[in-house]
Amino acid sequence: MCRKPCGLFIATAMLIMAGCNTSHDVQVAPLEVKPIHITIDVNVKVDRALDSYFDDIDKAEEKIIQK
Repeated sequence: MCRKPCGLFIATAMLIMAGCNTSHDVQVAPLEVKPIHITIDVNVKVDRALDSYFDDIDKAEEKIIQK
């Protein structure tokens, strides 16, 4: 009497366990690293000189306005 339900339970359990068995084959291709050339135009010295020049003009303008 217990043979059919037990057999069905065991068969179902085996199918579930077979579904849990997974395997993955992952292949990593070798990476190729190429040099990167970056050109940056930096004009910090000129920018600072312009800032100081315009600061002088602003200070002179403030003195004229205050008088």
